[in-house]
Amino acid sequence: MEKIKEYGQDILLGAEATNGINMKTLLKLARLLKNGFEKLVKEHELDASVTPRYDVSHFLAIGGFPGISVPAGYDNEGIPFGIYFGGLKGFEQATKIRKPPSFKP
Repeated sequence: MEKIKEYGQDILLGAEATNGINMKTLLKLARLLKNGFEKLVKEHELDASVTPRYDVSHFLAIGGFPGISVPAGYDNEGIPFGIYFGGLKGFEQATKIRKPPSFKP
């Protein structure tokens, strides 16, 4: 809690105090993703998107797309940042390499 103002955690706390996003807005965002990010990746046959920081993570999450942030360093103010990788399919979906776990002893 000591870094709430410094790292913007007040935004997270404010979001937790709401009832969440309404369905109309969620559907609009999903439509924008389909006509934006998803279309861009498919048309240009991209395997992934790479962006500085985490700005794209919200859109990937709403669209159900996988993404991961990798630590990349610190900015001029000493705040850590990462490089964010996102795509339409996860590694397991693309390679079909995953095997469901067995619960047999």
